[in-house]
Amino acid sequence: MATGFMLCRRGVMRHFTRALMLCLGLVTGASWAVSVTLVGLFPGKAVVVINGQDPRTVSAGQKTPEGVTLVSTASDTAVFDIGGKRQTLELGQHFAPPSATGGSVLAIPADSQGHHWTVGQVNGKTIRFLVDTGATTVALPAGFAKSAGIDYQKGQRGFTQTANGPAVAYRVKLDSLTVGDITLYQIDAVVMESGLDIALLGMSFLSRTDMKQDGANLVLTKRF
Repeated sequence: MATGFMLCRRGVMRHFTRALMLCLGLVTGASWAVSVTLVGLFPGKAVVVINGQDPRTVSAGQKTPEGVTLVSTASDTAVFDIGGKRQTLELGQHFAPPSATGGSVLAIPADSQGHHWTVGQVNGKTIRFLVDTGATTVALPAGFAKSAGIDYQKGQRGFTQTANGPAVAYRVKLDSLTVGDITLYQIDAVVMESGLDIALLGMSFLSRTDMKQDGANLVLTKRF
């Protein structure tokens, strides 16, 4: 028998074609650290955000003042030398060092409409999330869930309220969810077969972090 449960949302959101994610780079003592977000790709060139600065274009072989060198590019990835180590980033993905306190910290900037978007990995599969503190759980479109190998139809079937009315949804447990330098395990989520064309980073993930607003940035610090 189907059961009813509610996924709360704050308004109707449309999918944005671009989202920049700001990583928090920290340098402590003699240790060197830098954060890099890949936001654009061209043949032999990449557009990057380094330590939260304005996006810039770097060419293959070019080394930035922060010590980041673009090694090569492909259709949807780029290889960097960051502090002497090779890092391969997908478009929209980032590299961030551990925080000085040993915890995991991520700062996510607001877009022009005040929404916070970030790139994450569910069970190792990359997806863009809209941060939604009004959503009780993480919410995923069914198409993505299938591509991530989630057999969601084995989950508890129910209904959730969307802007277009009730929609079928399934409760699932995600093996892992990574956003920036924060990885959490066994996260409650719902998979929706209709009525949702974006992924929502809801409170089943956010409640396990400390959240604070720092100017236009939403800063998440892993708690447990």
